[in-house]
Amino acid sequence: MKEMYPKNGRVILHVDMNSFYASVEMAYDPSLKGKPLAIAGNVEERRGIIVTCSYEARKFGVKTTMPLWEAKKLCPQLIVKSPNFDRYRAASMGMFVILRQYTDLVEPVSIDEGYMDITESFEFGSPIEIAQTIQKRILEQLDLPCSIGIAPNKFLAKTASDMKKPMGITILRKRDIPSKLWPLNTNEMHGVGKKTAEKLKTIGIQTIGELAKANDIQLKTLLGINGIRLKERANGNDHRPVDPESIDEFKSIGNSTTLPRDVSNQQELFHVLESLAETVSVRLKRKNVLATTIGITIRYKDRKTITRSKKLANPIAQKEELASLAKQLLLKHWSGDPVRLLGITGTDLVEHDNAYKQLDLFSYEKDAKKEPLLKTLSSLRDKYGKNIIETAGTHHSDSDENRGTATSFNKDFLQKNKESSP
Repeated sequence: MKEMYPKNGRVILHVDMNSFYASVEMAYDPSLKGKPLAIAGNVEERRGIIVTCSYEARKFGVKTTMPLWEAKKLCPQLIVKSPNFDRYRAASMGMFVILRQYTDLVEPVSIDEGYMDITESFEFGSPIEIAQTIQKRILEQLDLPCSIGIAPNKFLAKTASDMKKPMGITILRKRDIPSKLWPLNTNEMHGVGKKTAEKLKTIGIQTIGELAKANDIQLKTLLGINGIRLKERANGNDHRPVDPESIDEFKSIGNSTTLPRDVSNQQELFHVLESLAETVSVRLKRKNVLATTIGITIRYKDRKTITRSKKLANPIAQKEELASLAKQLLLKHWSGDPVRLLGITGTDLVEHDNAYKQLDLFSYEKDAKKEPLLKTLSSLRDKYGKNIIETAGTHHSDSDENRGTATSFNKDFLQKNKESSP
């Protein structure tokens, strides 16, 4: 079987669950199968949008991120359910348990997709046999469909898994790139968004093939180093390894909300920031990190959006500090016009154990009183390990899970997945 594998290259699988949230609901309640089903946010408020939908719903034109009212207009018989994140997490954990039975090199990239490096997994069969077995097991054991891409690198594997949905298995080799990849428009390429595709059009690049042959200087001038990276991808080159530890690499933690109505009252906006600060604080503590930069996002009624941030002398994670700084930024940068969306983000994160604090005139007295206790805690940690005693701030409930967006849930999930893996 070893001869079915390349002597020098890698064999990468990208496993992508199909309409994951909707599929989990169908597995939980089989009466939903074959019906147009959508998972959406708060159905009572303006922010209710489609998180995902079944393929039956897609036939009517229902799409992810579409406002709920528009989806119901296209498909009056649409069944709408609120997200059940505990249910989705359990299903996802089950999926990754199956993947790890074939290789230790499994990299979750979100709750419903992950990469596998099966180069040394020839004992389980050929690459196509492994993919077929995984797809079959996930369907039989979890009652969930998935698509799998097989390729020599992560970019091509991701591209391949998108080519046939649902329940597809696609092999994409480097020799297939000119015929399968290059004729496609750039906006169909993984890593190229709508805005980037529009920029590429300004220099006459509309297809992936044209991007693959583009001038390096032109691309770098237009898109910076990312332009060169995209050209490499268009030529099928991607040297990133499958890294099980990469789920530790988070750079920011934030939360935002679209308001039920446009708000121009300062106190109402302050209350929204306090609620957002509480959620961000919980997520920072869950990951045992502190933020050294705090930013806010303000979107106005006309959809104009601004982001403003402040670098901090002392790392923070407490909701009161987060809320206070967010309010300061709002007062400084808010134009006074009605606000449609607010967000708070903590960036430049540092691990709690590596954080330092510069005492200032106002915090010195309070910190000085804590010093004997902190010295005792430090002594105990040095002697018995850093986890022997945790402060109350590091203990928290999962009660905020259902409040966050699907994106925030994905980030939180990745850390939990890491903690549960062997």
